[in-house]
Amino acid sequence: MIVVVARLKVQAGKESVFETEAGKLIAHVKANEPGTVAYKLCRSQADATDYLFYEEYADPGAFATHGGSEPMAAFFGAAGGLLAGRPEITMFEMVAGKP
Repeated sequence: MIVVVARLKVQAGKESVFETEAGKLIAHVKANEPGTVAYKLCRSQADATDYLFYEEYADPGAFATHGGSEPMAAFFGAAGGLLAGRPEITMFEMVAGKP
């Protein structure tokens, strides 16, 4: 299982637009990516401009499908004008856990 944690800092005042764009991507993932086991958007309790995507993929193929999707490209196209810097993306391998 592949786990991805992506942290994104959004420009102040653009949080709502960011969440709308992220919602479009999440809807696509739910409807079209069975190999994406988990795909969650989280917002910091301390800083409303600090977001985190938590993602789990069944295998490298599922990760590639997600990364190569048109909705993913559209999201990053829209998010480019909303972010306050480059996303911080870290990839992990699942070692143990609870489903």
